[in-house]
Amino acid sequence: MKKLVLAAAFTAAASAGFAGTLEDPIVEPVVIVEDTAASSSSAGIWVPLLLIAVVAAVVAAD
Repeated sequence: MKKLVLAAAFTAAASAGFAGTLEDPIVEPVVIVEDTAASSSSAGIWVPLLLIAVVAAVVAAD
């Protein structure tokens, strides 16, 4: 019975010893593709133009 327990202990220790390695895993980098095409609406220009129009209206009102 002692030999059976001893054999089971050695088997468990050996399987746990070979379960993994100490090397770092190789991980592929994630590539993120971003669409940089300009949209058809030129909303980026409307905000500054609207701000200039409001400032001009305030200055003209005074």
